[in-house]
Amino acid sequence: MRELRLGVNIDHVATLRQARGTTYPDVMQAASCAFEAGAEGLTVHLREDRRHIQDADVVALCKWARCPINLEIAVTDEMLAIATRLKPAHSCLVPEKRQELTTEGGLDVIANRERIGQACGVLAAAGIRASLFVDPDVEQLDAIIATGAPAIEIHTGAYADAQLEAEREVQLARIQAMAKAADEAGLEVHGGHGLHLDNVAAIARIPQIQELNIGHSIVAQAIFVGLGEAVSAMRDAMQGARREAAD
Repeated sequence: MRELRLGVNIDHVATLRQARGTTYPDVMQAASCAFEAGAEGLTVHLREDRRHIQDADVVALCKWARCPINLEIAVTDEMLAIATRLKPAHSCLVPEKRQELTTEGGLDVIANRERIGQACGVLAAAGIRASLFVDPDVEQLDAIIATGAPAIEIHTGAYADAQLEAEREVQLARIQAMAKAADEAGLEVHGGHGLHLDNVAAIARIPQIQELNIGHSIVAQAIFVGLGEAVSAMRDAMQGARREAAD
């Protein structure tokens, strides 16, 4: 049975802090708590407008680095310079629009292959393992491979947001097909966006997926049960589903 890791996105701990301009809740305390509860990695998205995670948070996390840090960034010179200076273990390249509440879709790698490929090269030269946040669209695969990125993160948002079971099954099939094709092409496959305890099992059962990055639902559940318990519950749900799929 292939390993399935949980990367915990702690952006929304910072969202709560920034809402009042306080020094709490402490992002580093959240990082330690999530790690101690079993998170195999931590993800933060340093947005261009700095709406939640701040530069100082990324500096502190990369110095701490008790587990791999995954820095999500837009494909800009500013963000690449920050990543190559701080050298997180991983960096996921994501599309970014200032007005969006959260990331709305994957990179259009076909249309931006040269620029994304250059960014992957910059990260690789700094010893940072790049991944691309992409929609479950197998037509993008050749362009993804051409960038040299060793990994992808499949955007699971359309699956998570589907209101009807039939639509959910369509979106799940797209994710399954993308995961299988990417794995066969030699890419490491991750997934994330919109996942929570009630919908994670079907994604966790996809054997080619090696990591799920989940944040908002874990931080939301932490309000009621605490962050450590929320992380543990998500890991249990993921691992349980993966074991069921292997039986």
